[in-house]
Amino acid sequence: MLTYELKKSPGVPLYEALYRCIRGDILSGKLAPGEKLPSKRALAQNLEVSKITVEGAYSQLLAEGYIRAREKVGYFVESLPGLQMAPHPAPAARPAEDPLPVDLTGSYPEQFPFSVWSRLQREILLDYGEKLLLPLPNQGIAGLRCAIAGHLADFRGMAVDPENILIGAGTDFLYNLLIQLLGRDKIYAVEDPGYGKIRKIYAAGGVRCVSAPMDRRGVRPECLGDARVLHISPSHHFPTGLVTPVSRRQALLQWAADVGGYIIEDDYDSEFRFDAHPMSAMFSLDQGGRVIYMNTFSKTLAPSIRISYMILPPKLMQRFREKLSFYSCTVSSFEQYTLARFLDSGHFEKHINRMRKFYRQRRNRVMAALAACPLADALTIHEEDAGLHFLLKVDTDRSDGELTALFARAGIRIQALSSFYAGTVPENDRRCLVVNYAALKEEALEEALKQLPLPFAEGADIMEEK
Repeated sequence: MLTYELKKSPGVPLYEALYRCIRGDILSGKLAPGEKLPSKRALAQNLEVSKITVEGAYSQLLAEGYIRAREKVGYFVESLPGLQMAPHPAPAARPAEDPLPVDLTGSYPEQFPFSVWSRLQREILLDYGEKLLLPLPNQGIAGLRCAIAGHLADFRGMAVDPENILIGAGTDFLYNLLIQLLGRDKIYAVEDPGYGKIRKIYAAGGVRCVSAPMDRRGVRPECLGDARVLHISPSHHFPTGLVTPVSRRQALLQWAADVGGYIIEDDYDSEFRFDAHPMSAMFSLDQGGRVIYMNTFSKTLAPSIRISYMILPPKLMQRFREKLSFYSCTVSSFEQYTLARFLDSGHFEKHINRMRKFYRQRRNRVMAALAACPLADALTIHEEDAGLHFLLKVDTDRSDGELTALFARAGIRIQALSSFYAGTVPENDRRCLVVNYAALKEEALEEALKQLPLPFAEGADIMEEK
C-alpha cells in the first residue's frame, strides 16, 4: 500500500501533492511498469484523505500518461522506457564576499528622489485609475513624449517633434530596434576606446561591428572605411571624457551625407557638466536627417528605471511605422505617466541641479583624497569637468596590470583606460586609470588610499593581474 505524508502547502492542493508523490515513485522506479495501484477507496482510507483527492491525483496521472486504466480492474503503471526523474540540482554555492570594499568601476547614480517619486505615483493612481490598464501607443504615451520634447528644448536647446520620439525599456532594446530599422547589411562603427557593451549588443544583433579610430578631437571620419552607421558620444565620450568640437561634428555630418549613412548620438550623461552649460547636441546641427539622438533616464534617476528614448529623423520614423509598428511599447504606462509628471512639474530640473552639486562635491573630495595619498606626486587628473568619471594618469614605468593590482592590494577596484580598447592602445593612453565615482563611498576611498604603498620602488612586490 502506498504511504505518503501529505501536507497542505500554499497554492498546492492535496490532490496535486499526492499526484507529485506517485509520479516521483514512477519516475524513480519505486513503482514498476505494470504494477497495479491501490483502488481509490483503499488509498483514500490509508492516507486519511477524501476519495475525491485520490480521484484528482489519478486523473492527472492518467491524463499525462503515467498510468493506464483497465475497466473494472483498476489502474496500472505505464511502461516509460528511458524516462526518469531529473536529479535535483545541488544548492548553488554562495558567492564569496567582495574582497575590495572600494569600487571605482560602478557608474549608477545616487540621491534618488524617493519622496517626490512616490507622491507622484500615488497621484497617478488616483488620477488615471483603470486607464493605466489600457493598451499603449507603440511609441510611448503622448504626454511623456511631449514632456521629453519640452525638457530637451529648455535644457539642450533642441527643437524636437514629439511624434519622432520613441520610448523604450533601456537603450539595449532601442539598439536592437535600430539594427532592424537600419538593416543588418550595414557595417556599424563604434568608438575605440569605448563602452564595450555597445559593441557586444551590435555583434549579438548579427551586424558587423568595427572600431572607429579617435584622436583628441573625437572620431576621425577619414578612417571609417565602409561603415555606414556610426555610434558616438560627442558631448562626453566614455571613457576618455573628450568633447567633440563643432568642426569635427560638421566633418562627421558631411561623412554621413556623403555615404548615405547615419550617426547615432548617444547623449547618455549630458546633464552632468560642472564647468559650463551642457554642450549642444549634434542633433541640432543636423540638416539632412542623418542623426539619431538617444538618451536615458537610467543615468540621472536610477538604472532600474528602464526608461530610455530615441529621436528618429522623419524618414526613419516613417520607416519604423511601416515596418516595425507591430512592436508594443516596453515601458509600463504607470512609469511613463509618473515620469511625465516628474518632468512637467519641474522636479527633474531640481533633481539634476541637486545632483550636480552633490557630485561636484564628491568629485572634489575624491580629487583631494588622491592629492593626499602616498602616490600623489605620480598622479595627474584629466577630464574632470563633466560626467561622473575622470582619468588618472600615473607617472610610472609599471604596466597597467601592475597598477590595477597595486590599487587592488589597497582594497580598490579600478580599471585601466587600456581595458576599453578593442585594438592597439596608444602609448599615451597607457598607465592611465578610469575613476568612476558615481557610486563611491568617500570615507572608504580615503582610508583605502592610505594603504597604497610608496610608489614603485625597484623590485617592489606587485603582482600583475591576469
